[in-house]
Amino acid sequence: METFLIKALQLILSLSILVLVHEFGHFLFARLFKVRVEKFYLFFDPWFALFRFKPKNSDTEYGVGWLPLGGYCKISGMIDESMDKEQMAQPPQPWEFRSKPAGQRLLIMVGGVLFNFLLAIFIYSMVLFTWGDTYLPLRNVTAGMEFSQTFREIGFRNGDILLRADEEPLERLDEHCLRQVVGARTVTVLRDGQETAIAIPADAMQRLLRNKDGFANYRYPAVINKVVAETAQQAGLREGDRITAVDTVASVAFSDLREQLYADRGREATLRIVRADGSTAQIMVPIDSAGHIGVQMRSPLSLYETTTRTYNLFTAFPAGVALGWNTLTGYVGDMKYVFTREGASSIGGFGTIGNIFPAAWDSRTFWMLTAFLSVILAFMNILPIPALDGGHIMFLLYEVVTRRKPSDKFLEYAQIVGMVLLFGLLLYANGNDVLRFFFRS
Repeated sequence: METFLIKALQLILSLSILVLVHEFGHFLFARLFKVRVEKFYLFFDPWFALFRFKPKNSDTEYGVGWLPLGGYCKISGMIDESMDKEQMAQPPQPWEFRSKPAGQRLLIMVGGVLFNFLLAIFIYSMVLFTWGDTYLPLRNVTAGMEFSQTFREIGFRNGDILLRADEEPLERLDEHCLRQVVGARTVTVLRDGQETAIAIPADAMQRLLRNKDGFANYRYPAVINKVVAETAQQAGLREGDRITAVDTVASVAFSDLREQLYADRGREATLRIVRADGSTAQIMVPIDSAGHIGVQMRSPLSLYETTTRTYNLFTAFPAGVALGWNTLTGYVGDMKYVFTREGASSIGGFGTIGNIFPAAWDSRTFWMLTAFLSVILAFMNILPIPALDGGHIMFLLYEVVTRRKPSDKFLEYAQIVGMVLLFGLLLYANGNDVLRFFFRS
């Protein structure tokens, strides 16, 4: 329950920041062109609001709704989700959205998407400036990688060291690396000291989405970082011990150890270890019912040599722009899989989004995920779907090109169709989350 609350609070905080910035983009351009903004709300407020405030001599009411599904900026004289037909039936007023030139209306609608993308760039830049960029180069993982069943069936073997996708070097294990691998004709790995080429099938990503077992993880030795249980201390385990076998079963990597301990749970086993000074020992250790022996293991980042890039203010912003752009283009490229059966089944709602946040607060991770979600929000809102910003922009571009404005009645119907589509997508995505929760294996 505690883990759920921590993830949920991070999700709500992140989305609140993104919604406020998005709606402020619309608000700023609206006020710049002297368009009246009637409401500026975080969350939706059907029937009542948790908080509302209207400053003296202001046309705008600010508030916080009770339904945490987004937020809105109600602009006078605009057909939006409020469906204020009574206002639209009145003669246009000079302070209304519909009375302004198409170019100004276009900038008002682009403002939200623009501010979300600028926010992502700013966050990425500040993260790089504050923490730098520390990563583990794939070439330094001397024990190679551990691959999912999907990629082992393609031809990878545990212990392979990733080198190149076609002729492009593979630098680090991240989303870009996965895109390089599934988009390549061949991937070159170092296997038993020899370079080996693996042919990548055209449907590699579809297989991954269908099997949902991931790509790969680092393969690393089982070295004790901390002895936490009294039973482990009494048995004689020490910090720095490398476990090489459980009884007679060799544990080349931590995953081998974890698998064997789970198989031997609830009994005692003899561990073969290599001490930090190079000496060896055999120790009898009890294994609990969960397959644990009461120690914490060192992470790959502490066992292999990492690379750190540092940034000052002058270098952080260009790097932030590049990271924001690469995130956007990578996400856009992934959209083609949504239109496959495997991709559609992997769509998720708030549960899926919430699960990407860690179970414990980490400032760098939170801001990196917030920047990523800001890029996604910007892209999703620019899609030419009625009821989204992209739908309004599509009709405004039509007006600019043809010099003919779509009728208010047409825009009302388009808004209704768009809202139905979005509501259906929302139900589908969150329905997938519910099904995964109750029927997960």
